[in-house]
Amino acid sequence: MPHEHRPTADQHHASSAPGEQPTTGRLPVRRRLVPVLALLVLAPWAAECSWGGFTLDDFLPVVVFLGPMYGGAAILIRETARHLGGGWPVIVLLAAAFGVVQAGLVDQSLFNPDYLDDTEYADTQAAAAATLVPGLEFSVWQAFDYVGNHIMLTICAPIAIVESYLGAGRRLRPWLGRPGLVVVALLWLAGSLLIFSDESGRKGFLASPLQLAFAVALAAALIGAALLPRWRSLAATRTARAPRPVLVALLVLVAHLGTALTPGWVGVGIALAVAVVVGGLIVRWSGRAGWGQRHVLAAGSASVISAAAFAYLVPPYAPASPAAALTGDIAVSVVTFVLIGGAWWRLRRASPTVHVPAS
Repeated sequence: MPHEHRPTADQHHASSAPGEQPTTGRLPVRRRLVPVLALLVLAPWAAECSWGGFTLDDFLPVVVFLGPMYGGAAILIRETARHLGGGWPVIVLLAAAFGVVQAGLVDQSLFNPDYLDDTEYADTQAAAAATLVPGLEFSVWQAFDYVGNHIMLTICAPIAIVESYLGAGRRLRPWLGRPGLVVVALLWLAGSLLIFSDESGRKGFLASPLQLAFAVALAAALIGAALLPRWRSLAATRTARAPRPVLVALLVLVAHLGTALTPGWVGVGIALAVAVVVGGLIVRWSGRAGWGQRHVLAAGSASVISAAAFAYLVPPYAPASPAAALTGDIAVSVVTFVLIGGAWWRLRRASPTVHVPAS
């Protein structure tokens, strides 16, 4: 489905995750920048290409023009979580806040009824209107789709994949210091302003003050929830073993399929309930003995694999010939296989399964 265009944490994780202790000392700049650049490239590709939104010819332009916005956000969110020691609860909440900012303030697709008019998804507007919120004039169905895909594809899956390529000692460490974070923040801001200033993208639409205030308030609430100290003090419960990674992957697939249910208030309610149940189970399991990076990668892999499978069933944004669309879908499958296969191979070569708590 389309969606919009520490002593610190290291010590915390070292004490609660045997086998995942970060190494001491400062890594060379080159080694710290490689995962940053990887996330800068992977985030826009996963956000807009992995589900079939663009043909093969558009992959490079998407990465170049949307990388600062999507990749910058993914890096900032990952670094914030790792500096604070909050882990995946912080990442998910900040990813949700980014989804609201992106769809509500930057391209304003959340409130613009004409946003998809010049795309192959123009006929979805009627379905979106079935869950319109009076006064704020946005579709709950579209909001769930847009924000949910930003959480799963733009932010969480790319972070899980890139971190899986790193050794256990580097996986939970921040990659950037304060100067690097400032550069990435400016990059994200510039990329967002570029999209906002594109009149052809917004089609001259500007959200009302009430709509903008709603988006700001919701994003602020999510950021505030992400920064709560409780996410830095979650203790692992070792009374039970974590399930196999394949079960985590299956649950994420179920949550992803929930977004494809028939639009309408009933469909939105079911999809939201499925997401809450799946998220709750994963949070609960992540505190058990045996939970490790394989489980995290299983969740991220399931998101991208599900998107890549749906790519064969949905058209790209712009009209394309059947051959061009199929070539793009096959390219998505190949990239997905190489990325995820490489990540799993890297984990198998590295340390055995170790416990990584949700915090």
